[in-house]
Amino acid sequence: MKYVISYSSPHHHYVDIEFIAGNISQDETVVQLPAWRPGRYELGNFAKNVQKWAAFDEKGNALLFRKTAKDTWSVQTKGVSALHIRYNYYAAEINAGSTYLDSTQLYMNPVNCCVYLPERINEPSQLILNLPDDYKVACGLKVASGNTGRMRIYEASDFHELADSPFIASNSLQHNQFVCCGIEFNLWFQGECKPDWAKLLNDFIRFINEQLLVVKQFPDKVYHFLFQILPYKMYHGVEHTNSTVIALGPGYNLMKGKLYEDLLGVSSHELFHAWNIKTIRPAEMMPYDYTRENYSRLGYVCEGVTTYYGDYILFRSQVFNEQQYFATLEERLQKHFDNFGRFNLSVADSSFDTWLDGYAPGIPNRKTSIYDEGNLLAFATDIFIRKHSQNEYSLDDVMNYLYTEFALKGKGYSDADYKGVVEHFANTSFDAIFNNYINKAADYTSLLQEALMFIGCELSFSPPSKFHEHAIGIKVVEVNGVCKIAAVYPESVADKAGLSVHDDILSINAMQVKPDATGTNFNEWCAYFGNTPLVLTVATMGKTRQVEIKPFPHAYYKVVQVKKQNTATEEQRVNFKKWSNNNF
Repeated sequence: MKYVISYSSPHHHYVDIEFIAGNISQDETVVQLPAWRPGRYELGNFAKNVQKWAAFDEKGNALLFRKTAKDTWSVQTKGVSALHIRYNYYAAEINAGSTYLDSTQLYMNPVNCCVYLPERINEPSQLILNLPDDYKVACGLKVASGNTGRMRIYEASDFHELADSPFIASNSLQHNQFVCCGIEFNLWFQGECKPDWAKLLNDFIRFINEQLLVVKQFPDKVYHFLFQILPYKMYHGVEHTNSTVIALGPGYNLMKGKLYEDLLGVSSHELFHAWNIKTIRPAEMMPYDYTRENYSRLGYVCEGVTTYYGDYILFRSQVFNEQQYFATLEERLQKHFDNFGRFNLSVADSSFDTWLDGYAPGIPNRKTSIYDEGNLLAFATDIFIRKHSQNEYSLDDVMNYLYTEFALKGKGYSDADYKGVVEHFANTSFDAIFNNYINKAADYTSLLQEALMFIGCELSFSPPSKFHEHAIGIKVVEVNGVCKIAAVYPESVADKAGLSVHDDILSINAMQVKPDATGTNFNEWCAYFGNTPLVLTVATMGKTRQVEIKPFPHAYYKVVQVKKQNTATEEQRVNFKKWSNNNF
């Protein structure tokens, strides 16, 4: 099977695709376009981007076809030896999982736009790109012989490999490479930026070497980091077996401050995915079924454990210092304590429901996050194993075991398998965490305090700086010049007064709430009036009303921090060193 990719007017953003399948033997052939892409566990409905679609035989004669589902076509192929499908795909969105075309580049995630024959999904295929002569291609697929000039040919062992192999083709790619433990790593940058190669290579080599100590074997011999650098704020990464695409911006900040930390964090995260989810995979995803949802309760492992290791490895390898690592951990903790969905839907149930609303805020206080809560549970599990094995084993051993005993043997794992492997290395029951936190909605405070105590640390809580958060119990955002309530603390004075998410706050004590440099002046007026009764003019669904509130200072939305204990024992200090590879 072959995929011929071309385009004529890049400013229209339409990619022309011809799919050619030989050895057709059925009277009717089903052609499928994926409904979702691995790495984002929700339906993508990529067929909405297809404008033209037609079928032909080997002689160019048009074939009858009908659409049988949103992304499935049935073609009449009686007497046909080779099927040609010609269609186009609208590629105007750029992120780490999309397909995009303009005059500067062709960027493609084949899973978005490449059709396949379901019964022949395991057959080899070729990707043939018709490109300008001066274009380079960043891609994890094997280069076929015969590449000359405009035509570039790549080989995939099956549709799964093709779907999992994004590429960027451009004449402005910036590239560097290095070798760690015999594995070639490539860094590709597309977009306006100035990579500091010495800095990048130093930091990447350090965290990659540390990751290779966890699982000890890597799934491939060559790996590619594909960076889409944009001129505006962006943060997104998508994992693949032999590559990752990472979209970041703005390019002028790439090599400094928080954005460079984000670059390191998402790169470490996505690299760990090469093991965790791309090869160590839930049984429900062995193999991927691109036609429908692939439900699993293991998102807290797939994404939570990966999120934990993404940051933790940077600390272990001394790429991040203690302050930088604690700041990332505190971000996850803050999201946990500010999210009252933790009392309503467990992280395992939230894993299952990513297919429902996993990547949108959703209704207030409904769910937990496979990334945030998953990260915290991974940390607690790591400490649980270390504590009960007297630091002989850790979560590293769990991931290494899942790779060697499941991934390398072509098997998926279940939640019972994960629990059993944890118990094997901890040499004790994992029931308390597995039943009461992973599979039950809960506040993690006591679990986290216990885990942090093992390494001589503790949680600290203090009031937030914004008066309306700690004294009224609401968070606000500015939307088109309007102060809008984004969250309400349950049972707070705001909640009891009848304020709700999406309400507009128009005035406070007859003073108009207006935009300012930081959003709106609402917090400044709140602080000005202080601990006195407040009268808010609020609009709900176009109707205004007045709400009276008596502030309750320092009561809500506490700021959480991780601090070292001044009284940490020598044993706790040793535990910290063994866990972090850093002195206490």
